[in-house]
Amino acid sequence: MAFPESVSVALPCQRHLFEMPADICYLDAAAWSPLPRGVREAGEAGILVKSRPWDHPRAVVPAWAERARAAAARLIGAGADDIAIVGAVSHAMAVAAHNLTLRPGGRLLRVADEFPSLRFAFDRLAERQGLVVEEIPRPSDGDWTEAVAAAITRPGAAPLALATLTPLHWTDGSLIDLDRLAPLVHAAGAALVIDATQAVGAVPVSVARWRPDFLAFPTYKWTLGPYGLAFLYAAPHRQDGAAIEENVGNRPPAVGARRYDRGELYDPVALSMAVAGLELIAEWRVPAIAARLRGLTDRLADGVAAFGLTPMPAALRAPHILGLRPPAGMPTDLVGRLHQDKVFVSERSGALRISPHVWANDDDLTRCIAALRAACQGVI
Repeated sequence: MAFPESVSVALPCQRHLFEMPADICYLDAAAWSPLPRGVREAGEAGILVKSRPWDHPRAVVPAWAERARAAAARLIGAGADDIAIVGAVSHAMAVAAHNLTLRPGGRLLRVADEFPSLRFAFDRLAERQGLVVEEIPRPSDGDWTEAVAAAITRPGAAPLALATLTPLHWTDGSLIDLDRLAPLVHAAGAALVIDATQAVGAVPVSVARWRPDFLAFPTYKWTLGPYGLAFLYAAPHRQDGAAIEENVGNRPPAVGARRYDRGELYDPVALSMAVAGLELIAEWRVPAIAARLRGLTDRLADGVAAFGLTPMPAALRAPHILGLRPPAGMPTDLVGRLHQDKVFVSERSGALRISPHVWANDDDLTRCIAALRAACQGVI
């Protein structure tokens, strides 16, 4: 997957758009992002539609839904008719699983320690259709792409029926190169479902390149939007399926992926916030965001390597998430001690996950490295 190392115009730090005090070092966008002021203000304007409907008629809200749909589509190279608006990625994955009929005895392939939203619905699908679930173990060299490619093409294996993949592992940002893997899945005649939760808004995503049957992402992480809203891309040949909930809006004559829209779609708060966040990302341009975040995580990687926290090589990790796995295991309450220093990161499955976004600046990097050095002293 070719993530940009440079772009023609560098994206400067956008901290001034956030309500973030100078002494807060928030490097946890992979958990959820703070809201830019403009997104918060859009939500407050949306509240008026519900609190004062005589002044702000709800008739304006459907246009917000279509604007959100179009903005989400542009970020992944799709058309607006290819996008359903749903409540969560788990909702999207349930729709996908509900609309796949696969060959019994075939393999359902995924990586180990996958996020639950990408497991639960497909576990039920496997039980229902007689699939064999194959989880690829975490590779000792960190090269998920090579491990997944080997599993897809393994001689003598049962036919591949479905691959449920992500562009990177959610626990530590290790790269899963779909530019290489998607063609292998298609060559095997299998379906492809992608959870792009940890990608859209931070790195380039292209349904034209990957040709998934379904792809989903939420708004509350890298696209700087609200909680409780997500988008589902359905390929054209997957747009005549059955919704998992029936409502007036998603029945015929609903066009394209609108067939899968959630009920109570016209939320004036969430939709207006989603539009504000998605359009802000588009204004900055995702390649420029990715290049900026690569610079930040590379500098963090260099800084922590000096005291024994060795990250994966840059070629094996995504630009926007730095995962650190201490050789002797995670020190007790490391994340809690960092929080005391107002450095906010996450621990996921034995990895310290550091995930800056466009608000992060040089002071954040310095403070994070210093706090990690102090917290790890004598235990790594």
